[in-house]
Amino acid sequence: MRKIITSTGVSKNYHNQEQQFSVLNDIDLNIYQGDFVSIIGKSGSGKSTLLNILSGIDQPTNGQVLVNCTDISHMSANKLDVWRGKNIGLVFQFFQLIPTLTVLENIILPMDFCKVIPATKRRVRAEELLAKVGMVDKANKFPSILSGGEKQRVAIARALANDPDIILADEPTGNLDSATAKTIFKLFSQLNEQGKTVVLVSHDPDCQKYSSRTIHIVDGEIKNSPSRPLSTEEVRQHA
Repeated sequence: MRKIITSTGVSKNYHNQEQQFSVLNDIDLNIYQGDFVSIIGKSGSGKSTLLNILSGIDQPTNGQVLVNCTDISHMSANKLDVWRGKNIGLVFQFFQLIPTLTVLENIILPMDFCKVIPATKRRVRAEELLAKVGMVDKANKFPSILSGGEKQRVAIARALANDPDIILADEPTGNLDSATAKTIFKLFSQLNEQGKTVVLVSHDPDCQKYSSRTIHIVDGEIKNSPSRPLSTEEVRQHA
């Protein structure tokens, strides 16, 4: 099974005028192609910081992160923006949809930025992605009229815009009710079954039912990391 993300000795420290804060401590982590990993931890445990480092949004104080054999640990910001847009789909707790663009335009925007998808095919692809998440009927609406669950579905479609191998989600159900959260977890599970590698950070223990592997972070350290992902059948038995 091929490693798609590897962190080695990753630490993250922050400073203020009086002292240094350690958020992550010597994190070694392997994520495999086709994995669905849930990273669980309390608020302040360092789980979102870890996801930001794995995506290149933040850089480690020490250590190395390889994604598809590319060292992103100290890549320049401009190179990282382009690299991330082509290789990683990001989903956030607060959706991050642009309110002045329609739903369809929000999906097309990352394609315009990265230019991976030919210009003549972007609108059709955006419509196909909205159909995949059950939102094609809202294509010409603005995000302000959507419910929280609908916004998150659109955000997931946007994350798929450039067909990345990896989806990283930071508390994607944090603003949703339990029934809607279950629907979103199932959507990530379906994407994983279709071949996407999914890493999902959450404080909601229910996400473990849908993932092939669960990693617990406590005070910036990994407390357990199963040696192998569960099979699809094993995941279904847990769900």
